[in-house]
Amino acid sequence: MPQFSTKRRVRHAASEMFDLVADVERYPEFVPLCRRLKVRERRPGPGGTEVLVAEMTAAYKLISETFTSRITLDRPNLRIMVEYLDGPFRRLENRWTFRPPGERSCDVEFFISYEFKSQTLALLMGSMFDLAFRRFATAFEQRADLVYAG
Repeated sequence: MPQFSTKRRVRHAASEMFDLVADVERYPEFVPLCRRLKVRERRPGPGGTEVLVAEMTAAYKLISETFTSRITLDRPNLRIMVEYLDGPFRRLENRWTFRPPGERSCDVEFFISYEFKSQTLALLMGSMFDLAFRRFATAFEQRADLVYAG
């Protein structure tokens, strides 16, 4: 089962990075393979969290797949958890953690694990998804540099 994790220190506050990753509606502007993202539900969750149900369409050339996830935005603990609900995967788990070692920097931890339902889709999209997920942290860091430049 493919998985990827990374930890990197960025020159932005943990709260800024949390806000950037939590702003899922903007993903089509800069996230690799993300062509469309629609939030279908937004509600308060336990312990000061916010829970979203979002539909994301990932596409590469002529192949396009849409999947639905539950996203828990845990601002008090600076964590974002993504749970797979429906779509082309057998399993998908994604976590972001933001640790503030200083006022104007933070350590961003990103983890993703996934498995396609279809072996054919895994062969067609697997290497592209793997490459895209490896570029996620960089895409968010570059977006933060653009958004929070000043």
